[in-house]
Amino acid sequence: MTTVEARPAVTERTRGSGTVLACVCACTVLVMGLVAAINLAVPQITAGGLHPSSSQLLWIVDAYVVVFACLVIPAGAAGDRFGRKGVLLAGLLTFAAGAALAAAAPNVPVMLAARALTGLGAALVLPNCVGVLVHATAPERRGRALAVWGAVSGMGGLVGNTAGGALLAVGSWRVMFGVVALTALVFAVWAAMVAAPSARSVRRLDPVGTVLLSTATVALLFGIIEGPEQGWGSASVVSAFIVGAVLGAVWIGAELRVSHPLLDPRLFRIPVLSSAGLGMFVTFFGSFGLFFANASLLQYGRGYSVLAAGLGTLPLAIPLLTGSRRVLDLVRRFGIPAVLTVAFVAISGGLLGVSTATGLPYPAYAAWLVVVGTGFMLALPTLSAELTRALPAEQAGVAGGLQSATREFGSALGIAVVGTVLTAAFTAHLPAGVRDGHPAPRTVAEALVAAPGQRQAIVEAFATGVGTALRTAALLTALVGAVVVTVAVRAGRQRSGPTAGQR
Repeated sequence: MTTVEARPAVTERTRGSGTVLACVCACTVLVMGLVAAINLAVPQITAGGLHPSSSQLLWIVDAYVVVFACLVIPAGAAGDRFGRKGVLLAGLLTFAAGAALAAAAPNVPVMLAARALTGLGAALVLPNCVGVLVHATAPERRGRALAVWGAVSGMGGLVGNTAGGALLAVGSWRVMFGVVALTALVFAVWAAMVAAPSARSVRRLDPVGTVLLSTATVALLFGIIEGPEQGWGSASVVSAFIVGAVLGAVWIGAELRVSHPLLDPRLFRIPVLSSAGLGMFVTFFGSFGLFFANASLLQYGRGYSVLAAGLGTLPLAIPLLTGSRRVLDLVRRFGIPAVLTVAFVAISGGLLGVSTATGLPYPAYAAWLVVVGTGFMLALPTLSAELTRALPAEQAGVAGGLQSATREFGSALGIAVVGTVLTAAFTAHLPAGVRDGHPAPRTVAEALVAAPGQRQAIVEAFATGVGTALRTAALLTALVGAVVVTVAVRAGRQRSGPTAGQR
């Protein structure tokens, strides 16, 4: 198989590519930020008029991520087929409608439908941000623009924590969703003004592949989300993983036989594509695992308000804001493997450092967040540019969908793994009288209800659980990061060897 870096002719391009970059970055931060912001709203939703059960609350949080992750690749393909600007605008309007419905939801079923609708909008938005940016940017500037977009996309969780905390501090969760809806409408007007229509692909859509891939993704994410709650060995979780694996195999077989597949599985033979996708996955695994643990630790362990907890993650943003534009220069000077090595060492080392600083003064804790942020700053632009370059520009929507899918899978699995380890370690370190309850408390709130006079011991058990969970995340990030770097080294040798370009 011969791989050629395609540079299709661009007949129309917006004059202000910097304005387009700003617009798509803002849209990306909006849809990624809502993933994190909802976690801060959980206490208010629990105490509010919806009165959700524990399982209903879990799906209020995760319905957005499930639909988002399932549809990003088909949504990217739809943008290539029908025009990326139009699909992006449709996504922003759908996102706004879902957020508005959530703000007015009178009961749990309506809330769940609203979250799913918002996830559909996000799926339409994120991959087509990449497509619009590729179309708007001259080839010689495209790598730097994608690097900036990749770095800014990593700030979505930080912005969601900060802005969500601020809105929840002055209003209710309904106010938060209302502001999100209005913001999406403003961004839709902005995108309509600055983005130019792109040429439509002649490739037909692949409805069978879309259904198979979406169903397999739902099954897999169901297992990931329900694993901590029902147990990883429960019949429903094991069945979900089996169904996901079987449907995934059927999808691969079907895609290999159609003339215009949704995502050709043979593309993963390209080392750059497979390693960059895996790298994006593990980067978001670490980041959202940290966000999940950090928000609760700052509130329970340090007594921070919801706003202060949101602001407490800001040190992560310092490297992203100050160093992202220089990352491609580092890549050109030192090479992709070297940059990714430093990135994954920083992420895994920073997670390990945070795990040891849970009881230290905040400045020491914040310093380790800066180390983690440095890893994100190096990894996200490098991986985003590599993923996009691995596919021809006429498939920029699919490339964006693949990036989005790996991000959402990493986020979901990071939360699930960190949450599972945290809960197990927390329960194991509770005082014996509290731990032996039937059932044993699984959250700080439940433990405080069971033993209100042992708050200090309960909070210490929670901090111990956070430390154990973050050390687990650090180890997994280091191991998978080593695999990504190894593949990147081999890909670099193939590119520079006498048979480079042949596969």
